[in-house]
Amino acid sequence: MADSIRALVEGTEVATRPLSVAILGAGAAGLCMAIKLQKAGIGDFTIFEKAASVGGTWRDNTYPGSGCDVPSMLYSYSFEPKADWSRKFAPQPEIVEYFEGVARKYGLLPHIRFNTEIAEARFDEAAGLWRLRSASGEEFTANVLISGVGQLNRPAYPKIEGLGDFKGQAFHSARWDHSVDLAGKRVGVVGNGASAIQFVPEIAPKVGHLTIFQRTPNWCVPKPDRPFKPWEKRLYAAVPALARLQRWWTYLMLERNYLAFVQGSFFGKLFERAARKEMEAHISDPELRRKLTPDYPAGCKRILLTNDWYPALARPNVSVETSRIAKVTGNAVETEDGVAHPVDVLIYATGFESTDFLAPMKVTGRGNADLNTVWARGAEAHRGVAVAGFPNFFMLYGPNTNLGHNSIIFMIECQANYIAQCVEALANSRLRYLDVKPEAMESYNRELQQDMQKTVWAAGCSSWYKTADGKVTNNWSSFTARYWWELRHPDFAEYALVGG
Repeated sequence: MADSIRALVEGTEVATRPLSVAILGAGAAGLCMAIKLQKAGIGDFTIFEKAASVGGTWRDNTYPGSGCDVPSMLYSYSFEPKADWSRKFAPQPEIVEYFEGVARKYGLLPHIRFNTEIAEARFDEAAGLWRLRSASGEEFTANVLISGVGQLNRPAYPKIEGLGDFKGQAFHSARWDHSVDLAGKRVGVVGNGASAIQFVPEIAPKVGHLTIFQRTPNWCVPKPDRPFKPWEKRLYAAVPALARLQRWWTYLMLERNYLAFVQGSFFGKLFERAARKEMEAHISDPELRRKLTPDYPAGCKRILLTNDWYPALARPNVSVETSRIAKVTGNAVETEDGVAHPVDVLIYATGFESTDFLAPMKVTGRGNADLNTVWARGAEAHRGVAVAGFPNFFMLYGPNTNLGHNSIIFMIECQANYIAQCVEALANSRLRYLDVKPEAMESYNRELQQDMQKTVWAAGCSSWYKTADGKVTNNWSSFTARYWWELRHPDFAEYALVGG
């Protein structure tokens, strides 16, 4: 690898040198990146974590019923499989426990600075260093900066008149307040996405009345979930090859589902048929069926896996309101049809600031370029990992690397392998920095957005996959196998290689 760089930059000498790396976030991405650096022989790295423990979004989302919608066998690192998952789809506590175990096993805890949120990162071009400042004012430097903060870490709160006037208790589902007793209360849930379909069935039997304020309905299909039998766990533990085979089979089955996200596809129609059948099995009220039937193609918004959402909505103490919220008063939510809905507790199931990558952190590259300004018309990156003008800066789970059909852990491993090779190349040369060429990044994203137009993600509905202007900034446009192929090895001809 070092030889390939030397061939590209005349006069660049090859010489192993100390190299420091700063990783932002101790979630699935940050931990994976740290392990890949270890394997590449890069030991001088620090993980900056704003919270007091590892786990990222899985640590934060502790709402009732929280769990994964990717099969357990695929929601683990390929180099650290887990044979004893409790269920086909793992619950949140078990996922956090897995990442905690990984951090301990690979000796990552001494590398983590907990309770340290990086507020600003500025590239010093002359020194070839990233200068970091924490929210508390501490300063750090690193040769390489890698973001592992992902897309689902900052809760999005609704912009509704009068929210500050509400006299009851209110919280976001991603910051669940477990001190609030919902028994017998009148509860209002704003939103009906992936979080709501998990916690609503859990709280519906306990509350006095539950009102769901729905903006748009979702396509929901059955979730093939069940506990693993004891003999299955013993078999997977005793025969690791069988567990690997199951993992690959699961991967291939999910990979096939990408075909459902091609506009007008036969597989997409199958998803819609399964969703309608599931709804009709549980919802007999014609008016409620009308409210719950989407008017956009399956996959334009996230397809949700659930077995208990529709039964929960059919309960006599649950109502679905589709009139838009006009304002919130001291003890009620008023909708535009003039009805006041009394509530004691408000729960915001309104997702995340998914298109504001890296916010609120300020990232400044060469020539004082501000990343938020560069991304003013929608975030984009080269292969989802690098941005022109921001040398030695890489991202995991960056723009256009989210999925609708497979495991994000697979994507993270592809990115971590690619980035580790870039860092290793820097360590084994006298290069001051790598900076992806603007023309390479522009060409890559032009092709990606052209491919995106064939998918349902570019269809007319609004979703967290895209900006208000309609640019899809979050999702990958093809099979994950294609992404793996493209990121097997960095093409250093796509980078400006600066020595010094």
